[in-house]
Amino acid sequence: MKRKTKDSKKNLSLDELRAERKALCEKQFRLTFKHRVTPLPNPLELRGVRRDIARINGWIREKELAAGK
Repeated sequence: MKRKTKDSKKNLSLDELRAERKALCEKQFRLTFKHRVTPLPNPLELRGVRRDIARINGWIREKELAAGK
């Protein structure tokens, strides 16, 4: 994820982050399925998606903790 994209996504609301996470999880599923059938041209794309999901999970948790205090 590029720097500008990170900064803009970090400022999204909690619902928007959850929607983004859901979209990325669906993308990860499609890529994994496609990769098992035939090799992907760029298998490192799976790593990037997995890391984006983890990054968004961190931001969601951060916002949940801030709202709970």
